[in-house]
Amino acid sequence: MEETEKFQRKLPNQEIDYFKIAKVLLSRWYWILASVTITVALSYTYIWYTPKTYSTSGTLKAEEKKSEVSDLITSMATTERGPSKIQSIISVLQSRNVILSAIKDMDYRVSFYISGRVRTSEIYPTKPLNIQLIKFDSLNFYRGIISYKPLNKRSFNLTYNVGKKEITNNFAYNSPVTIGNTSFNIKSSGYFDHNTVYLFNFNIPEDFIGRVQSGFRAGETGKNTNIIGLQITDSNPQFAADVLNNIMKEYVIFDRVQKAQSASQMIDFIDSQLSFLSSEVKGSEKSIEKYKNKTKILDVSTASSSSATKSAEIETNKSLLKIQIIALDQLSSQITREKDNVTLSFSTVGATVPALDALIAKLDGLITERTTLLKDFTPNSYLLHDINQSILQVKLTALNNIKAIRLGLEKNIAYLDNQLALVNQTIQALPAAQRDLVSLQRDFEINDKVYSFLSEKKLEAQISRAGILPGATIIEFAQPNFNSVSPDEHDIHRTAIILGLAVGLGLIILIRILNPYIYDKETIESLTAIPILGVIRKYPEPVDENSRQVLALSKPKSIFAESVRSVRTNLSFLAAEKSSKVICVTSEVAGEGKSFVAVNLSSTLSLIDKKVILIAADLRRSRLHKTFHVPNDKGLSNYLAYQCTLDEIIIHSDQENLDFIISGPVPPNPSELLHTERMISMIADLKTKYDIIMIDTAPIGLVSDAIPLIRMSDINVFVIRSAKSKFYAATVPQRIAQEYHLDNTVIVLNAYEEDLLHARYYTTKFNGDSGSSRYYYYSDYSGYSGSGYYLDDEKEKWWNIRKWFKSK
Repeated sequence: MEETEKFQRKLPNQEIDYFKIAKVLLSRWYWILASVTITVALSYTYIWYTPKTYSTSGTLKAEEKKSEVSDLITSMATTERGPSKIQSIISVLQSRNVILSAIKDMDYRVSFYISGRVRTSEIYPTKPLNIQLIKFDSLNFYRGIISYKPLNKRSFNLTYNVGKKEITNNFAYNSPVTIGNTSFNIKSSGYFDHNTVYLFNFNIPEDFIGRVQSGFRAGETGKNTNIIGLQITDSNPQFAADVLNNIMKEYVIFDRVQKAQSASQMIDFIDSQLSFLSSEVKGSEKSIEKYKNKTKILDVSTASSSSATKSAEIETNKSLLKIQIIALDQLSSQITREKDNVTLSFSTVGATVPALDALIAKLDGLITERTTLLKDFTPNSYLLHDINQSILQVKLTALNNIKAIRLGLEKNIAYLDNQLALVNQTIQALPAAQRDLVSLQRDFEINDKVYSFLSEKKLEAQISRAGILPGATIIEFAQPNFNSVSPDEHDIHRTAIILGLAVGLGLIILIRILNPYIYDKETIESLTAIPILGVIRKYPEPVDENSRQVLALSKPKSIFAESVRSVRTNLSFLAAEKSSKVICVTSEVAGEGKSFVAVNLSSTLSLIDKKVILIAADLRRSRLHKTFHVPNDKGLSNYLAYQCTLDEIIIHSDQENLDFIISGPVPPNPSELLHTERMISMIADLKTKYDIIMIDTAPIGLVSDAIPLIRMSDINVFVIRSAKSKFYAATVPQRIAQEYHLDNTVIVLNAYEEDLLHARYYTTKFNGDSGSSRYYYYSDYSGYSGSGYYLDDEKEKWWNIRKWFKSK
């Protein structure tokens, strides 16, 4: 149990280094710059090819204006009906009829364009050509684009399409041109330019409705302000301003006409009654004169006069009640019919019923609200179903009220009939001549009073209609705004820069996430508790397949050479109690540089008066013989197979204190040979002659040949190659150490070259020997170039153009 705990070392503590994070993100600054450059270029391209949109705005104030005359005539005062006054105005402003009327006020018949390299632009309100229509059918006319190009002062060229065929013809100025069902001529301006090309087409007002409605917005600028803000967006700023101003003007006209409609209907109703009473009054007056001349009666008595006056007053009241019944019947008919609103008021004939007026106002409001909802919802929708039910309920209530009012009027007429019967009895007691004259005079007074009453009401209605003012005032007319609102160049460029930064940084993060390789010692420290003996820098020059120039140590003052010495120094502290050390060098897979490390460590150890022998124990794919330029005909495999003696396979190198044993021919059973007692006895013999026995073994992750050598070694060096070994490789030495109960395993990071992109952004906290974890002092020599201690040439900068001249 104690042995197991001995080899379960703890991982070192690591803390986030925010400075390293910044260095990682800026390590590929040119990626970020490239991505920002690409996105900004794309933003400029988008802006270049996207048509610009312009916006203009105006404001209306919704208010109920009354003239001084209409204030005096309270019975005819017009009030705004319905609770959604602002919404009603907005619905009218956005209606097809108002927009169509606004377009008709503009010069809409011919539209002109200029064709550019990127897009075709409308040049409204400019009219470069004077085109006169000769024959134009609004239902069947040529709708295609016509291209115009002047040829000289007398003729021009037109290009247009008929079906899928392009037609080009020359025409003379001031002469008829017929295309399809449309005929026109073009007046000569006396000036021409061969490079001028205009495009034009013919329109009807309906062609612009969709264009205007798609960009038209209206809404209250603030709660309870009664100020309506109008806005139109369009590709042509002048067109947007003109059509918005015309919409506001047309609404004012429309509103005034609608308000006058009620008064007009009142006048028509009174006229229908007056036309009948006019003949009755004249007939009664003639009958009285004729009767007086015939009977020679100059006047009637006071009694007969009083009876006649009273009878006439009753008949007058009775006639007025009948007129009110007629008005009620017409009002009931309007409510029953499906109309946009109810325009006739019961106050027309001098009667005021607040409850009925309130119901009519509510009905108008609900009808207006339904009209607004129909723009966004289908007739079968839930909201429309509810509002239709409300309209039906209000109609039923109003009709019941009208029925009750009519019943009351009929009762009043019956009462007046009873009063009239009493008066008639008095008149019947008069002499026959006086009785006949009273009857004639009574008819005249009745008709005259009713006629005078209705004439007065007609005059009031006419005065009220003349004094009606529109319910909205134009506060601010729209002005052309030549600053585009879309595309927003600043916003697009800002978005492009942010997107470029995000793409660049995201690419850096993505590459890091997808990276499966180890690059620095901090990554190894985060994966395993096996100590790192040192870091060997990447050789400053291209390394050949057999590493010949490395063996020569041609640059002893380079950073690479110093990093090898650092590993050599730390290696001397391991198994220090032993006079002769067996060092086994292995790795997970081939290509991680174990042979490279073994050769260089052996070379540097021999420089400090250590007798070193390097054994090529990779019996399958050894290259040591190529490094030393010797044949591989006799070596370790021969010795283990009892084909030669130890002295016969030991070869002395050109470097003092350095000998080596090559692998020899590849045997059929390399793993079994390395497990023999002869291998153990060979190591024992070599210990008596050499200070360092360096064994280059086969990759432990591929074959098991190295296992017996690892178990008998004093020091096991596991090589991990930067940018070549994967994360899994860092866990192999700890698993081997735990499985075979080894505490002499160390790691060497080989071919290290600083690459901030893949650097780990954690920093290891070293606090001495903790939890059976050992730490060794070494440097990765990053950031020391130019210090004067190393002879490595500085790398040429990519912006240094002098190297180009040197190469030439």
